[in-house]
Amino acid sequence: MTPAGLLDPTALDPTTLDLPGLEDVARRVVLEAGRLVVDERPAELGVAAKSSATDPVTVMDQRSQELVLRRLAGLRPDDGVLGEEEGGRRGTSGVTWVVDPIDGTVNYLYDIPTYAVSLAAVVGDPTTPGAWQPVAGAVLSAATGELFHAHLGGGARLTTGGATRGLRVTGADDLAVALVGTGFGYDADLRRRQAALLAELLPQVRDIRRMGSAALDLCFLAAGRLDAYYETALNAWDRAAGELVAREAGAVVGGPADEVATRDLTWACGPALVGSFADLVRELTARHVTTPG
Repeated sequence: MTPAGLLDPTALDPTTLDLPGLEDVARRVVLEAGRLVVDERPAELGVAAKSSATDPVTVMDQRSQELVLRRLAGLRPDDGVLGEEEGGRRGTSGVTWVVDPIDGTVNYLYDIPTYAVSLAAVVGDPTTPGAWQPVAGAVLSAATGELFHAHLGGGARLTTGGATRGLRVTGADDLAVALVGTGFGYDADLRRRQAALLAELLPQVRDIRRMGSAALDLCFLAAGRLDAYYETALNAWDRAAGELVAREAGAVVGGPADEVATRDLTWACGPALVGSFADLVRELTARHVTTPG
């Protein structure tokens, strides 16, 4: 599934790109894919298991990704595409589109209205941790119609009901009253370790929210609906667009060692919480999740 031989990330300077134009492409494509997954949601979703029995994929995940691939082939034919589902292609432009056709498939399966279509243009190789950077993207909360979008250096925005406003993270500076978002993996052993982390974190914060979509978690952080967020075992398609929106809204995003998110850990919060929150989730992740036992 993963395209091989993507262009070297060092070969492309993001400032040479039409970043507002890339953002516009992302917006247009996720809006169309979002209409598909909402308006054509069948009574029988044709569910199959992916990594485990609790990790479903529906016929609509694949249809949504195929629509994205078709639209990008027409709008940006020289770009690569990396998607969560089957498909994808190598590009020659140095830009790769990273797509999650339905982020929050379990919510979609149960008709819980917290799922998204997420699409980001990145430079670099999104299959290599730390070797890529999102430069434009959009996340559509398909059931509600909220469209979160951004491009590098342009700020983050939310468009809903025909109105657009800028986004900014909260100024929360006290971990004890911070509302924190997170998510869990599908593997049973991983969830056990993530639960051990959560049990130790929960008494130290205001409360925890688990939405079921990493892309929306990051956008909710950008919109001030969360004060902080962390998760382990995220893939590039889970976070690429949401991470850009969060950063452009003023969030600091990092991972196990620095401000580079990885599969081992992605954390994000406003600048005033970094000192307390980042150190805590790094320590708990190392103890409970990345270290077996």
